Amino acid sequence: MQIDDRVLAHYLRRSYHAADGLWFMMVEKADDFERALELDRRVWEVLAKIQAREARELTNSRGNTPEELAKCFSLKLTADGHQFTAEIAGAGVHFTIPGCPGLDLLHKSDRQHLAARVSQTICPTEGSVWCAEFGGEYEFEIPLMACGGGEHCEMQFRRRSNHA
Repeated sequence: MQIDDRVLAHYLRRSYHAADGLWFMMVEKADDFERALELDRRVWEVLAKIQAREARELTNSRGNTPEELAKCFSLKLTADGHQFTAEIAGAGVHFTIPGCPGLDLLHKSDRQHLAARVSQTICPTEGSVWCAEFGGEYEFEIPLMACGGGEHCEMQFRRRSNHA
């Protein structure tokens, strides 16, 4: 039986999101929210490294150019189910993300009150790891977060001035 790649991708993405949320809630129940959030941060710190390295391999991106970073991080966002636009501007990359599957899941589970706290911990962790995986040449910033009440998310990778 042949399975359509889009069906398979949706199935795996849904399983991935469910596993992330379920283990968080189980740790939270066994211990507390703060412990679950710290463990989640540590998991995403390692997972972001794995994702960045795999994205480099899959896209044959060997350097640290803004174009390569944009291509690799776009792969990550696409795999996670995000809609987004990416703009290479000078020595950096700016992503605009109108919706967030993670925020949608928090709304569905009536846990949206945790969204800002979780995203302010996890998203910068992932971004800083991606910067490190691209030679430590970039700084990461999130000027606007949907989880913090913004209309959408904006993520920026800016090349450090000593690497421009």
